Order: sequence, then C-alpha cells, then structure tokens
Amino acid sequence: MLKGKKILITGPAGQIAAPITRALAADNDVWGIARFSQAGSREEVDGWGVTTRKIELGTDQFGDLPDDFDAVLHLAAYIVPGGDYDSAITVNAEGTGLLMRHCRNSKQFMVMTTSSVYSPNPDGMHLYKEDDPVGDGALPGMPTYGISKLMEEGVARACARLFNLPTVIARMNSAYGANGGLPSHYLAALLKDEPIPLRANPQGYSPIHERDIVDQVEGVLSAASVPASIVNWCGDEAVSAQDMIAYMSELTGREAKIAYYDAPFSQPGVACDVSKRLTLTGPGKVSWRQGIREMIEARHPEALVGA
Repeated sequence: MLKGKKILITGPAGQIAAPITRALAADNDVWGIARFSQAGSREEVDGWGVTTRKIELGTDQFGDLPDDFDAVLHLAAYIVPGGDYDSAITVNAEGTGLLMRHCRNSKQFMVMTTSSVYSPNPDGMHLYKEDDPVGDGALPGMPTYGISKLMEEGVARACARLFNLPTVIARMNSAYGANGGLPSHYLAALLKDEPIPLRANPQGYSPIHERDIVDQVEGVLSAASVPASIVNWCGDEAVSAQDMIAYMSELTGREAKIAYYDAPFSQPGVACDVSKRLTLTGPGKVSWRQGIREMIEARHPEALVGA
C-alpha cells in the first residue's frame, strides 16, 4: 500500500474510487476532485481526511489544485445512458488531456479505462490481451462509453509523451463488492424476481473485488512509463455471467430469469488475460465465489439462505 505520498484521485466518491480513496487517505496526503453533484458526497469524502476541490472535468479550470503529485489516479468517467457523444468525448477524452497537462509535474499518472475498448470477439469467453485489436464495444444503452474511453486512451498516450509523464492505462473489468458493481445489478434483479438481460451465452467477465483493487493500486501504478503502458486490471478468474447468477441463486434460493437479446455490435464477453497484471501485483486474494458471497452479505444479508 502506498504510504507518505501526495495523491490526487478523480471521482473519489465513485463506486470503484471510494474504497481506494478511503484506504489511501489513512497514510497519504490525498486530494479528491469531482463535481460532487450527489448531495452529501463531498462531505463524506472530506470525512475520510481527503482535501477536496469541486472541479468539472472537461474544463481547464483547476483553481488552486496543485500540479506536483506523487501519483494521480484518474478514475472518474462520464458513464451516462443515451447518445450524447459530445459530452462523453469532452469529459473522458478532452478532460483527461487537460488534467494531464495540469499535472504534468507529477511522478506517476494512472488513467482508468475499460475492457469495453476491445474489438468484439464472437467467443463469449475469449480472454482479451492488452495487444488484442481495439474497437467500439458499444455497451447496450450506453453507446458513448466504449468509444469515448478509447479516445481517452489515445489522448493519454499522446500526453504521456508530450509531457514526459509516466503513465499507465488500466483497463478495468467488472469491479464489484460492498460498494456495488455489475454483479450487484444481477443480484438486485434476482431478488426482485425481474428478468436479467444478457447479451450472449456464455457472457464472460473477469470480475475483481474491491478489496483486491485496493491491494493492487501500487502494483498497477508501478507500470507507469513513457510511452504509456497498458494493463488489464481484472480478477484472476474468468467466469460467465450465467455462472455468477447461478451461484447467486444457490446462495439466495431464488430462481433466476434470464432474458437473452440480440446486440450484434456489442461484446459477447469481456473476460481478460491477466498475465501482465500478475507480474505487477501477484495473485488476487478474493475468488469470485468468495467475493459474490461477501457482496450479498454486505448488501442483502437477509437474502442468504439460512440467514
């Protein structure tokens, strides 16, 4: 775990960023920037001992925000349903470039993107490697996300060279835990007896629990370089959405209703090859089954069979 460092985290109240921010704030000088549009979110982050600033990503208005961090963890993202490509590009791509310019005197910079940047492979359990072809994975309902994050990667790669700023592009897979994540959406639908929409059979993921994410920050960040490096940030095990849901059904005694649908331009799955990340962080500590059980215990303990 990083200690004694001056660290900037964007979107510190977010689903993935919040556990990281809380953990790092204990032993570091942590700053957090965001819109803080949700009531009480800034006060909550302040309470963790973080120095916060209300800043709109996509602008070049950074006020008195320092520019000399030991590490910048750029975790914030525009993830909004609908087709507002301009806003997605402004925040995810332009916003990253403007932030990298402001923080060009920092020592390390992490840009978190997504496994959705890979060009769709018809095999739902294909393990994407960092050098696999990229393209627009077109998440159903959020067509702007994958393409704007891919543009963000291009901006980050250019800025790493322009500013000689050691950078790692971390392609996050399915992050989850007590703070939410994709598996929690499956769980919510299961407990409400609602259909769970899936794109293909099987639909693969490499889910990574938030405890492993926190443990692996320093290792992934150590890959920062010029030119920028790319790392799949994902769990050690590839598992289908169907198997995750089946295990949730077993733990809760609820029968799942799966609703398959056609999405010809989307990825049947986003499971990733973890070999590179293993060299940086070592193996994860939370198996997907253990993580799913912990997620249910944290979010819906009453739903566990025998609870």
